[in-house]
Amino acid sequence: MPNIGPGELILILAVILVVFGPGKLPEIGAAVGRSFREFRKATSDAGDPQESRPARKSPARRPKRKG
Repeated sequence: MPNIGPGELILILAVILVVFGPGKLPEIGAAVGRSFREFRKATSDAGDPQESRPARKSPARRPKRKG
């Protein structure tokens, strides 16, 4: 995987700014953030099967008898 230096990163950000414009950048940032959160949650849920299982309910109690 190639390393991206500061020059390439600035160039990529400048192209994104020109293509989408400054008005759309906050929306794009929010969408990317949501995507990363969902991806991280999905990978953590898949890695730990104990967490994703629903908790077992305790058995129902019978009422006490009078007598």
